[in-house]
Amino acid sequence: MLCKRIIPCLDIKDGRTVKGTNFVNLRDAGDPVELGALYAQQGADELVFLDITATNEKRKTLRELVNRIAHHINIPFTVGGGISSVEDVHYLLQNGADKISVNTAAFKNPGLIEALAKEFGSQCVVLAIDTRQEEDGEWYVYLNGGRVKTDTVCLDWAKQGVSMGAGEILLTSMNHDGTRQGFAIDITRKLATSLPVPVIASGGGGAMQHFAEVFEQGKADAALAASIFHFKEIAIPELKGYLQEQHVNVRPV
Repeated sequence: MLCKRIIPCLDIKDGRTVKGTNFVNLRDAGDPVELGALYAQQGADELVFLDITATNEKRKTLRELVNRIAHHINIPFTVGGGISSVEDVHYLLQNGADKISVNTAAFKNPGLIEALAKEFGSQCVVLAIDTRQEEDGEWYVYLNGGRVKTDTVCLDWAKQGVSMGAGEILLTSMNHDGTRQGFAIDITRKLATSLPVPVIASGGGGAMQHFAEVFEQGKADAALAASIFHFKEIAIPELKGYLQEQHVNVRPV
């Protein structure tokens, strides 16, 4: 049985780590390189760095930052934000990234997923999906950092993305993001039990039991969180110790 992964996420804006609630009201959370190095030392399994305004502002991911990160941490990390071509990914991988995350560009051009998987392998391609549950009860895909709603159902897009070569799904519930009230168990379980690739749950982690719930009830392969780590509310060693007590299979610190 594969170990469940704990993944701190660092949202980057103007070279700094930021965190908000429901994708808005951002506040500074520190230097991303320093935070990343700290999490690696504490026992994080992977890291995710997302340039959250790259797509909306039509910029490319901060490649120099990726290079700095690679020189300061010794665990795998994923980079996302503004990636729209094979060339973008070549450059990021050359600068030290292990995986890349695509979101808006892949939705607008699904062939991008296929091209990246063919060039670099599916294990390198993470399809990030920002989704919100609407009044009709359905979960819909949102683009451009949660600013643009589509009529596409989350599960349908996830299946299409996997069929085209995505090797992992990073699922963020906009309803739960930053609320610290727990992960979106139902939609996470729906994707995790319907897809042949790992699903990373994101949005809502606020207490250690939330992680146990998303692993046990939501069937997630990994759980991603930000503010609880950035603001030192939960330490990764304590979280892993708690999960082991709950009989969740995690890598020891």
